[in-house]
Amino acid sequence: MKNIFIINGGHAFAHSPGRFNRTLLETTVSHLQSTGNYTIKTTQVGDSYELQEEVEKFVWADVIIYHTPIWWFQLPFGFKEYLDKVFTAGHQKGIYKSDGRSRSNPAINYGTGGSLHGKKYLLTTSWNAPQEAFTLKNEFFNQTSVDDGPLFGFHKMNQFIGLSLLGTTHFHDIEKNADVEKELTKYQHFLDQHFN
Repeated sequence: MKNIFIINGGHAFAHSPGRFNRTLLETTVSHLQSTGNYTIKTTQVGDSYELQEEVEKFVWADVIIYHTPIWWFQLPFGFKEYLDKVFTAGHQKGIYKSDGRSRSNPAINYGTGGSLHGKKYLLTTSWNAPQEAFTLKNEFFNQTSVDDGPLFGFHKMNQFIGLSLLGTTHFHDIEKNADVEKELTKYQHFLDQHFN
């Protein structure tokens, strides 16, 4: 795991300037660079990007780290647009070959045509919702986790292109009740668990 591609899926919109996810990207870069073991490339989806360069970053990376806020229970629209465009540009160019099925038996093997097998991804999300909204009985998410609920499709998307999950961590109550320094310290320990 020497080549790390870090994507900040956050971008400025309405009342959200995107500071927290930008800070996560910067923290990830500095923390991993301090070990001297990794070559790192980054993308901020709120900036301009060239599709073929982004495809090449996915192909080059051993690990893709996604940082994203959650807006209205989904990815920000700029991040979704980035993924739609880059993955489409990566068809037959290193991200995926097909959906995996054959014309002789189209009912089976859907989702097996990815080209990034052997590579991993790590995901962080940031939420206004408190953690208890996911864990307590009778609260909003009915005791369904972030990964099994709102982010289920995101994980399947990564499986479709051949990536396997390295780990996830989710930052809750970021707008109303965040202790950013404490969260960043916990996050650096999380990185150490996965990048030793």
